[in-house]
Amino acid sequence: MTDFSARRTMMVDTQVRPSDVTKFPIIDAMLSVKREDFVPAAQREAAYMDGNLDLGGNRVVLEPRTLAKLLDALSIDGDELVLDIGAGLGYSAAVIAHMAQAVVALEEDDAMASEAQETLMAAGADNVITHSGELAAGAAEHGPYDVIVIQGGVDHVPQAIIDQLKDGGRMGCVFMDGALGEVRIGYKSDGRMSWRRAFNAGAPVLDGFKRHDQFQL
Repeated sequence: MTDFSARRTMMVDTQVRPSDVTKFPIIDAMLSVKREDFVPAAQREAAYMDGNLDLGGNRVVLEPRTLAKLLDALSIDGDELVLDIGAGLGYSAAVIAHMAQAVVALEEDDAMASEAQETLMAAGADNVITHSGELAAGAAEHGPYDVIVIQGGVDHVPQAIIDQLKDGGRMGCVFMDGALGEVRIGYKSDGRMSWRRAFNAGAPVLDGFKRHDQFQL
């Protein structure tokens, strides 16, 4: 029988801590959340591998290092509302739930959203709302948000998403340029975003976040 608890500890000790992630809420969350419960059944054995985990349909669970460093750069506080875009089967939302006041987990694949809701409930993540809808449209009815996290690659961020971020809020996502990518943290001031590079990472670009998408009628 697989000892997932030991694998979880090893993930934190070999992938997260060596990446200079030291904030206790992040370490605690990644030690506590059972990643194997938030991946497709056929992928359970690969749940703690070093790399993005394929969910199919150009979607991934971000590798532990990337998610941990992204959350570290965002410094989510316990009184903040977070929009988690592209939540997939709910792993990222479960982790963020340990550090935020509340999380809205947005997922446009109805089957994944339904499974995420069930798994999050079973995990006791009662401060997460699962919202089914188009990723690029956000979830305005639950906002505005203190923090927005995008669980996948982007070429650009749609204005509809930026509009749902509070002034003074921040956003984190993986900007891709071909095969190369970097995580950037964006800060909103007077309605405008300013971005700074955080670290290198990669992820497939989400539908609705590709440059050409904004020109389609």
